[in-house]
Amino acid sequence: MSTKASFSIKNGPTFEGYSFGAERSVAGEAVFTTSLVGYPESMSDPSYSGQILVFTQPLIGNYGVPSGEARDEFNLLRYFESPHVHPVGIIVAEYAYEHSHWTAVESLASWCKREGVAAVTGIDTREVIQYLREQGSSLGRITVEGQAAVEYRDPMNTHLVEKVSTKEPYHVKALKPRCNLALIDCGVKENIVRCLVARGANVTVFPYDCRIQDVAKQFDGVFVSNGPGNPLFCETTVNNLRELLSDEKLVHLPVFGICLGHQLLALAVGAKTHKLKYGNRAHNIPAMDLTTGQCHITSQNHGYAIDEDTLPSDWKPYFVNLNDKSNEGMIHVSRPIFSTQFHPEAKGGPTDTEILFDKYFENIEAFKVKKQANIKLANAPVSIQVDQLATERVF
Repeated sequence: MSTKASFSIKNGPTFEGYSFGAERSVAGEAVFTTSLVGYPESMSDPSYSGQILVFTQPLIGNYGVPSGEARDEFNLLRYFESPHVHPVGIIVAEYAYEHSHWTAVESLASWCKREGVAAVTGIDTREVIQYLREQGSSLGRITVEGQAAVEYRDPMNTHLVEKVSTKEPYHVKALKPRCNLALIDCGVKENIVRCLVARGANVTVFPYDCRIQDVAKQFDGVFVSNGPGNPLFCETTVNNLRELLSDEKLVHLPVFGICLGHQLLALAVGAKTHKLKYGNRAHNIPAMDLTTGQCHITSQNHGYAIDEDTLPSDWKPYFVNLNDKSNEGMIHVSRPIFSTQFHPEAKGGPTDTEILFDKYFENIEAFKVKKQANIKLANAPVSIQVDQLATERVF
């Protein structure tokens, strides 16, 4: 017989259900996703760190969980976005105790138990979502029968990026290298790295607080990743980016940021961010490219957004969310720098905006031509080789 468990929202209702994950009481920010598929990718996304994830899809677990050991040709995780589960708990209407899929090696329940993630089924998620949409972002907790309830805690008051970022730099090599990129890891998803190396980039992944401005000259571009939490906690990263962007010797360096990376770049140029009422988390959100007027369906996972009215004059909005009109991107008016709030790498989700990686690589190729011309004129060797900055990745 399943153990009883409850899901409570601070200053709100309590819902009774049954535990099917780790039998531990937890607390975090209660958020919801309207994604129909992709729970392994969502749950292994570092951007969900510290949160209790409520699925609107009524049946969860029917296709089980694939292998966390499977790798692709770049030695990246084939099915997950990171090696571990990042939400502290999940809430579902109906858990499928029997799963069936050719990639499955275990059930969602066994994965949650192994990763220490609380999971509750039998909850009226329609009522939960209606409450969260009306009241906005709320704190929640899961209490398992026989255990003491834990205090509500707000993960947005902690430095989550520090928790999920790599501690040491590492390399991911392309099969046919075209360029060398520096990636600032604020909680990067595997598919972001895959989208870069598959296009021919040797990627060196650095911790969130690395002084990227000191090594940027060794690279053909800089990438700022997604990640969890309040962007204001990443003051060190913002200051480093501000120095990088103000270096007159690097005005032609291509820079691309996604999600939290978008917010950090905005803060670095003097713009402001704010917390959304309940965030955008789904694989089907329309965003319009303001340079073309074209609408794209995007994958999203964020609770903060930038205030585009605070952008300086040399920046302009790039995309807009067609549901709530929030900002979804920015682009520099003359330099090869742009960023998006949504996830063009998707996984899960549509691949409509993966073309932005191609745009980034077009900027890189143009930069390489300029850099090569400058090297020939100066006739000066590079002082530090990229391979000296990091070692090969080891899981």
